[in-house]
Amino acid sequence: MTLGWLSIVRLGLVQMALGAIVVLTTSTLNRLMVVELALPALLPGLLVGLHYGIQITRPNWGFLSDTGGNRTRWIHRGMAVLALGGFLAACGVVALEQSRIWGIALSVLAYAMIGLGAGAAGTSVLALLATATAPHRRAAAATITWLMMIFGIAMTAGVVGAFLDPYSPAVLLRVVGIVASGALALALVATWRIEHGIIATPEPEPVPFREGLAEVWREPAARVFTIFVFLSMTAYFMQELILEPYAGLVFGFSPGESTQLSGMQNGGVFIGMLVVGIAATGLRFGSLRNWVVIGCLGSALCLVAIASLGGTGSKMALSAATVSLGFFNGVFAVAAIGSMMALAGQGREKREGTRMGLWGAAQAIAAGFGGLLGAGAVDLMRTALPDAPAFGTVFLAEAALFLTAAYMAARIMDGRPATSPDLVPGE
Repeated sequence: MTLGWLSIVRLGLVQMALGAIVVLTTSTLNRLMVVELALPALLPGLLVGLHYGIQITRPNWGFLSDTGGNRTRWIHRGMAVLALGGFLAACGVVALEQSRIWGIALSVLAYAMIGLGAGAAGTSVLALLATATAPHRRAAAATITWLMMIFGIAMTAGVVGAFLDPYSPAVLLRVVGIVASGALALALVATWRIEHGIIATPEPEPVPFREGLAEVWREPAARVFTIFVFLSMTAYFMQELILEPYAGLVFGFSPGESTQLSGMQNGGVFIGMLVVGIAATGLRFGSLRNWVVIGCLGSALCLVAIASLGGTGSKMALSAATVSLGFFNGVFAVAAIGSMMALAGQGREKREGTRMGLWGAAQAIAAGFGGLLGAGAVDLMRTALPDAPAFGTVFLAEAALFLTAAYMAARIMDGRPATSPDLVPGE
C-alpha cells in the first residue's frame, strides 16, 4: 500500500513545521546577533555551521529508519528535539546580552540540538516519501512537500517580522516559543498513524552502518549526484547569513523589515518551485537539467544586481532583486529535488533512507560551509572596505559559484524529460 495524496500533503505539513523553526535561526536570530548585539557575523555563521555540520549524521538516521521499519517515530523524536533547540537558541540570544560566555555556551547546545532534530526528522520524512510513494507520484510529491516547507518558511518569517517590532527580549522569547510549540504540535498531528496500512519491511539481515553506506557509495549515480549536491548547495547557501545584515547595515532596514525581506525571498522560492512543478510534472515541459541550469544562471544575475545596488540605498530595488533571487533559487532547488527523489528508489533495495541521508548530509555540510564562507568573507572584506563593496564582493563570488554549478549540471545531468522515471545523472 502506498501513500495517497492526502498523506503526501500531511508529510508536507511536517516539512512546513520543520522549516518554520529553522528559518528563525538563519534569519531573525542571525540578524539580532550581528546588528542589535554588534557581534561579528562569524559567530552566527559558526553556530549555523554547527547546526549543519551535525547533520552529517543524516545517513545514520536514514539507515536506522531503513532497518527499523518505523520512520514515524524518528520524525516525532526529531521534531521534539528541534523545537526545544529552536527555543533555546532564542534564549541564547537573550543570554548574550548579559554574558558572552554563557550566551555562546547555550547557543552551541541549542544549535547542536537543531542539527540533530532536523537531521532525524527531515531524513525520515524524505525516506518515507521515497519508499511509500508510487513511482509516478514521486516528482509531484517532492514538489508538494518542498513547496509547503518554503511556504512555512516564508509565512513564519513574515509573521514573526510583523510581531517582533518593537523588539525586546521578552517579545522574542514569546514569539519563538509560540512558533516552536505550534510547529511540534502540527508535526505530531500530521503524522498520526500515517504509516498505518503500509507494510513495514525492515531488512531481514541487517548489516553494519558503514557497510550499508559503502554499498550506496559504490553506486555511480549516487556518488556523482552527491558531489553535485555539495557544490551547488554551497553556492545556494552563501548568502543566507549575510543578506539580512546587508539590508540592515547598507539599506537601513529595521529588524522587522529585514525579517520580512527574508520572507519575501522565500516567497520567491515558493513561486519558482511552483512554476517548475507545474511545468515539469503537469505540462511535462523541459528536462530537470535545463531547469537546474536556468535556476543557476538566473540566481547569478540576481546576485550581481544585489551587489550593484549597494550604492543606491533603494529599499524597493533591493526587495525586487531579492524576490527574483528567491524565484531562481526555487527553480534550481525543485529540479535538483526531483532528481533526488527519482534516484532514491534506484540501486540496492532497503537503502532509500541511506541514500536520502547521504544527499542530505552533502546538502547540510554545503549549507554550513557556504554560510560560514559567506559570513567569514564579509567580516574579512569589511576590515578593508566599506560595508556596501564588502558585501558586494561576496555576492559576486557567490554568483561565480552559481555559474560553475550551471556548468556542472549541463555536463553531468541527463537531459531527458523531468518526468522520466529512470532519470539519472550522467556518469
